[in-house]
Amino acid sequence: MMLLMLLLLLPNVGCKFGHTKCETKHVLLTVPKYYEPGDYIYGGIIYQTAFYMNPYYFHQYPSGPPLGKIVVTENYQHILALIFAVKEINGNAQMLPNVTLGFNIYDSHLNAKWTYHAAIQLISPNSKLLPNYKCIIQDNLFAIIEGLISDIMHQFPILMGLYKIPQFMYGSARVEAGDTNLPSFYQMVPNGIYQYRGILHLLLHFSWRWIGFLVANGMNLDWFIEILVPEFSKKGICFAFIELFSSSCYNANTGFFFNCVVAFYEKIIDNKISVLVFNGDTRSMIILRYLLNTDYKELFGNPKGKVWILTVGMELKFFTSKKNWDLQDFHGAISFTIHAKELKGFKQHIQGQKISAVKEDGFIKDFWSHAFGCAFQDSNLGDDKENICSGEEKLESLPEHVFPKRVTGHSYSIYNAVYAVAHALQAMYSSTSERKFIMRQKGRKLHNPVLWMIFHFMRSVSFNNSAGEKIFFDQNRELVQELDIINWVIFPNQSFTGIEVGKLDPQSPPEEAFTINEDAMIWHSWFNQTLPLSLCNAHCQPGSRKKRKEGRPFCCYDCIACPKGSISHYKDMADCVKCPDDCYANEDRNTCIPKKISFLSYEEPLGISLGTSAISFSLVTVMILGIFLKYHNTPIVKANNRGLSYMLLISLVLCFLCALLFIGQPKKATCFLQQIAFGIVFTLAVSCVLAKTITVVLIFMATQPGSRFKKWVGNSLACSIVLSCSFLQVSISLVWMATSPPFPDMDMHSIPEVIILKCNESSPVMFYCVLSYMGFLAIVSFIVAFFAHKLPSSFNETKLITFSMLVFCSVWFTFVPTYLSTQGKYMVAVEIFCILSSSAGLLGCLFFPKCYIILLRPELNRKQLLRRK
Repeated sequence: MMLLMLLLLLPNVGCKFGHTKCETKHVLLTVPKYYEPGDYIYGGIIYQTAFYMNPYYFHQYPSGPPLGKIVVTENYQHILALIFAVKEINGNAQMLPNVTLGFNIYDSHLNAKWTYHAAIQLISPNSKLLPNYKCIIQDNLFAIIEGLISDIMHQFPILMGLYKIPQFMYGSARVEAGDTNLPSFYQMVPNGIYQYRGILHLLLHFSWRWIGFLVANGMNLDWFIEILVPEFSKKGICFAFIELFSSSCYNANTGFFFNCVVAFYEKIIDNKISVLVFNGDTRSMIILRYLLNTDYKELFGNPKGKVWILTVGMELKFFTSKKNWDLQDFHGAISFTIHAKELKGFKQHIQGQKISAVKEDGFIKDFWSHAFGCAFQDSNLGDDKENICSGEEKLESLPEHVFPKRVTGHSYSIYNAVYAVAHALQAMYSSTSERKFIMRQKGRKLHNPVLWMIFHFMRSVSFNNSAGEKIFFDQNRELVQELDIINWVIFPNQSFTGIEVGKLDPQSPPEEAFTINEDAMIWHSWFNQTLPLSLCNAHCQPGSRKKRKEGRPFCCYDCIACPKGSISHYKDMADCVKCPDDCYANEDRNTCIPKKISFLSYEEPLGISLGTSAISFSLVTVMILGIFLKYHNTPIVKANNRGLSYMLLISLVLCFLCALLFIGQPKKATCFLQQIAFGIVFTLAVSCVLAKTITVVLIFMATQPGSRFKKWVGNSLACSIVLSCSFLQVSISLVWMATSPPFPDMDMHSIPEVIILKCNESSPVMFYCVLSYMGFLAIVSFIVAFFAHKLPSSFNETKLITFSMLVFCSVWFTFVPTYLSTQGKYMVAVEIFCILSSSAGLLGCLFFPKCYIILLRPELNRKQLLRRK
């Protein structure tokens, strides 16, 4: 039922309707039944079938399926709310003195033809359809309170706006704000855009990203697609389909309703989505319930349960003639309804309704018989076998879903609309200047001048109703009011109730406007009382990211693992996030773990073993130096320049000790000394070996008769070789230290889980120059020693030098590839190992045999034995 309620302004002098008998004349309606004027407090003429739905016959009205006669008992409360408001106003001596409000009621039957028929009657004389002709002006039509179906939601206000008739719409919400062409149109429901934003909050709260959207025919689908779809998309919501409901449930071309049902189930009900948003009205709700109960449903098996999100005007209501309709599809549905507070005295007003007490009410018998399931003896509603209505039945005994005793949102809106009219009238009549203007216009025979003055006062209407709520319109002539979020629970006996689980308050700050109690929610049995999921595909778990599927909506995607070093913290992340340099991604790539700091320290086994080895070798070298010093006058020590032997031993001690600079946390000083000490000390050692080799060769060449090399034999040549070779290495090192010295550095990328503390050579070119020069000297020493290894071994070390240089060169030639193939502290360990092994090779090859003779075979350490050959 959708009602057109017409408020009539009835001017009277010296009387108040309800206190003194007042004569009223109503000339605006042509209806099947009349009542004598002034017989009851609300006077006027009432259309007898105010809560019937229009019978839908498919061959006559191609707007829906054949539903037959449908009666909604709940809608009778709308009439009672109108009566209650008018009765309060007329009974209040302080409001509108000497003015009586009356009303007429039309039933639109949810059909555009009946609604426009009523509109023609409004502008015609009594009992005649003659638009714009009206000869009796005793009654003043002041306002229309209308509940419109979606098909005419935009056209009907324009039609009535031509006559400057104030209109108050209490049904479904419009989305157009502040239409300047309709200054007489007021909306008792908050603008539809607030509902959409509430729906968006709801979808985001429950992480519903993949939804279907239905809109009733006549509602502004283009506006939704143009304005709100981008807003939904920015929040990650996408649509499996966006459809006009009329095109989904009726095929006007074929005229075959079965095709409509098949299309509806295949495209909507059998869809994989779990959430359906439906912006419609009462009529589309009736058709939807019919489709969900059609016999064709069995052809589709047991469709997946859905979460229906319904807008204002699509509340579940009890149909007396369709008790067998199953409502379980709406179990767990969520709807937005107009917020209503209990009106003082309204419950008692409802309970006081009786057949015997309200003889003038043309609706009550039909309501009574359908609500209580009985029939009156003088009616044709049933046969003799039906229960006979006694008239003494109590409304409070009816179940809440059959007839609610608490005020509904629509009844609350009607009540407030009547009071808005009354307050505007009161403000207008209390203004002296406006009263004079009206009287002046009456003198000019201007019909109904009240309509021409009401706009100014309606814009400023603001009052507190009997429930204590402030009622006012915004600049767009829309009521600023809360919306309740209702969760519908369907019981096995097909009774139902709505549980308030949240609110949407347009006046609150954006972050507080939407509230929801998730714990109070009831879900469809299909979901086993768990939170429904509505996604195009499964969530991308942390550690992966979304990759959009070509040709599909943006919320349809594949999940791919995050690349190395990147993570995703949450589900369904569009991109992975690279971990900071001081962190690394765990194996699941869903969190960053701080990297461990790594360097070759004295506290770990590798550092301890290398440090111990370096110190041990240096002590052994010192011991050998002590042995040579002790036996410095023996032939084997004097042979081959004992000064060079001392210098070589000292340089080897320094070589072993310089390895300690590479152990421990890199510091600025240690990094500066590492390479320069390593390069110079090793060059000194190799230079000593080269000098020894050249000295041996020169000594043998000088022993030849008439040799010119005698003058080169001596300490001066050996010292010159050592100093000159070392000087060049020192020069390279100084240039390196002066231009780009090594410095402490952190390597965060070589090993993902570790921050490597190291000494950065700063200039790899200089580093390899130092190594190359040292290698060059070693090769020269090896070559010279190799060609001199056949000289008499009693007087020279060429064989020992050859072997020692072979070991030395082998170690450092293998160092380069090994060094480059290792990372972190093991790279440092390789360099230390090469230092120790090459130094130990020189020490062992050159000095261990001599120590063996000195300590264990002293009989061989005699000059005679050395000269035998």
